[in-house]
Amino acid sequence: MLAPTPIRELDLPDAAATRKLGALLAKAARPRDAIALEGDLGMGKTEFARGFIHARAGAEVEVPSPTFTLVQTYDLPGGPVWHFDLYRLADPEEIWELGWEAAREGAIALIEWPQRLGPYLPADRLTVALSQGANENARHAIVSGGANWAGRPELAHGG
Repeated sequence: MLAPTPIRELDLPDAAATRKLGALLAKAARPRDAIALEGDLGMGKTEFARGFIHARAGAEVEVPSPTFTLVQTYDLPGGPVWHFDLYRLADPEEIWELGWEAAREGAIALIEWPQRLGPYLPADRLTVALSQGANENARHAIVSGGANWAGRPELAHGG
């Protein structure tokens, strides 16, 4: 499998900027897309998801972290969004119990801790890797994906 191609690299000065990146990528996402959110604890994966889901909803909706439920689903304009937090997944096979097949059929899947999917991590995904930025509140983001993502004008022009 080819490594994903870097599409954008950004410095995010605060949580609001992380949510804004999520909102930007929400404009580019389509049903059946998978977005892998990588990063250590506290790097802003759930903040990204909140910005993404709020943008798709067109309004403020409650977006709790699915740390304990493992998945939260949102029936939104433009199609459903499934937000997975796989931190507590012990085995990749457990993904089937969470509705993975239904999520991949017609929803957008946001996936925190995507490495826990093992062989089920979609090759055609967009990856957002978040790491510590220049200060305590800042983050650095590297967005990468295949040709199907690189060709989307929302990403090329920055929204």
